[in-house]
Amino acid sequence: MQSDHLQLITATVLSIGGLILLFCGIFIDPQGQIHETLLVAFGETATFAGALFGIDYVYKKRP
Repeated sequence: MQSDHLQLITATVLSIGGLILLFCGIFIDPQGQIHETLLVAFGETATFAGALFGIDYVYKKRP
């Protein structure tokens, strides 16, 4: 039970964090050393991982 709850929290954090990084990489001009393509690539990866965790959680809870 605890593992399922942790998985749901991780999926939510990864999805929201990935979407924030996607927004930052696309709409904010780079001011430091992190290139916008790196932010977009990591944002896509985090969003995809969060989606997979969420889908896995839903199928585990299905009767």
